[in-house]
Amino acid sequence: MKRFHRHMICGLIGSALAAAAGGQVPQPAKVEAVKPRVGANPAPLRQPGEGAGPFRKMVIRGAMLIDGTGAPPRGPVDIVVERNRIADILDAGTPGLPMKQGREPRDFDHEVDATGMYVLPGFIDMHVHGSSADKAPDLGYSYKLWLAHGVTTVRGVNLAPHEVSRVEKARSARNEIVAPRIFDYQRLGQGWPNGRVLTPEQARQWVRWAAKNDIDGIKFGIGPTEGPEVFRAAIDEAKKVGLGTTAHLTQTGVAMMDARQAGEAGLETVTHFYGHMEALLKNGAIQDYSTAYSFNDEQYRFAEVADIWDDIHEPGSPEWNAYLEAQKERGVTFDPTMTIYAASRDLMRARNADWHDRYTMPQLWSFFQSSRENHGSYFFDWTTRHEVQWRNFYHRYMRLLNDYKNIGGRVVTGTDSGFIFKTYGFGFPEEMEMLQEAGFNPHQVIRAATMNGALTLYQSKGVTDPPIGMVRVGKLADLVIVKENPLQNFKTLYGTGTLRLNETTQKLERVGGVSYTVKDGIVYDAKRLLADVADMVSAEKRRLGWPEQGLPRP
Repeated sequence: MKRFHRHMICGLIGSALAAAAGGQVPQPAKVEAVKPRVGANPAPLRQPGEGAGPFRKMVIRGAMLIDGTGAPPRGPVDIVVERNRIADILDAGTPGLPMKQGREPRDFDHEVDATGMYVLPGFIDMHVHGSSADKAPDLGYSYKLWLAHGVTTVRGVNLAPHEVSRVEKARSARNEIVAPRIFDYQRLGQGWPNGRVLTPEQARQWVRWAAKNDIDGIKFGIGPTEGPEVFRAAIDEAKKVGLGTTAHLTQTGVAMMDARQAGEAGLETVTHFYGHMEALLKNGAIQDYSTAYSFNDEQYRFAEVADIWDDIHEPGSPEWNAYLEAQKERGVTFDPTMTIYAASRDLMRARNADWHDRYTMPQLWSFFQSSRENHGSYFFDWTTRHEVQWRNFYHRYMRLLNDYKNIGGRVVTGTDSGFIFKTYGFGFPEEMEMLQEAGFNPHQVIRAATMNGALTLYQSKGVTDPPIGMVRVGKLADLVIVKENPLQNFKTLYGTGTLRLNETTQKLERVGGVSYTVKDGIVYDAKRLLADVADMVSAEKRRLGWPEQGLPRP
């Protein structure tokens, strides 16, 4: 037996000692299997004062522009927005010299003074689930946290059950709710009235149905009911009707369909890390799981996925490079979502993040706690060995991502928040930080967070020049406006900012956070969005009888 986890050993030793003493072995509390994800409640209507605009003409004055394409910053510039599109980008002066006052255009309805600030494209989160009913009162909680962190577009995989997602997507497009732009991906069989999808022909039928019912793409799993034949049929049909495809190549199916095989079948995006390392195993396509492993025991599931790190071909080896070249040739996008599993390599840091006390809903906090019923709450007996294995795994995984980027492969940003101590919104800056840790320079990180996501979302629709993802004349006015230079420190993008010593007062102060998020030409005060969320959290704590300050910690 290659590996045997400590929580199993402790249980056996405890049973043996109790039996030897003639006592009764305490029986564990009865629990159900991991619960299926619950539905979500629609967001409330946008209220007066929630966002300003869109305007006939708005001018954002005097900003440094980071346009998302990888071009160097330039500025100061004035950005002219008409309704919901960028109408012009004008030089506003010369660095080091006073800017000219009274600059054209003057016939504006709204002006934003962004002097000394930075403007970026709206961020795109390529892997989200909305705040379900067991985590928050409604979807508005996750929406406002995303927007407060500059996320103006999300790919729901799924955001919520189909009927809810479809309605929320339309409400967001009409700006009836405070929400990012929504792309709706659903699993095979979700939403339609014809039951489970078990055959290739049923898969094709569902894909055609999905295309007619405003679904943008498919989230595959590969497992007991979704084998390679169904997978290939669905992808073939999706390409015919213009649906996007992404896959979580879960352990229950990865031995049949790893990321290399999925790419060969035409998959557009591999989300998470599943499937990559299995395609690089030195001894064949099946990982050497411990003999006590059960996929349904989530500590085993998530602990042993990292144990693969030293069973694969070495970084830089011919096999390693051949895998990456094959994925690039097929145009496969990597959506790493490193943030969602970051607690596995440093549980204490994730549990004690700065934002939990004020911005994490009490229901969400309860969901995070170790539980055999809640998906992703798998820290039953988390050890130093587990964290070391995850750090080793991330070292290899980050190398894979950086090497893929270096040969021209596309990498995007996704978070999967709402699990594993990751509160919505806050995971996005962390994902950016982790891409930099992987070897991406700050400009490459921002391109992954903006333009690369847009290219991926629109490629299945046959659109090579997407309307979002960069700041350019003619594009939609999805923008992020920040006081601090994100290229210098991505920590300044967290809603809670970051600490910096004030050299004048010699005291620490919090700096950063997004100032304004512009979605579809509507200007949202990001600080106010965070204050709204804090009020939501306080109200729920009062309703549930929790102390309003802090959170209970075991």
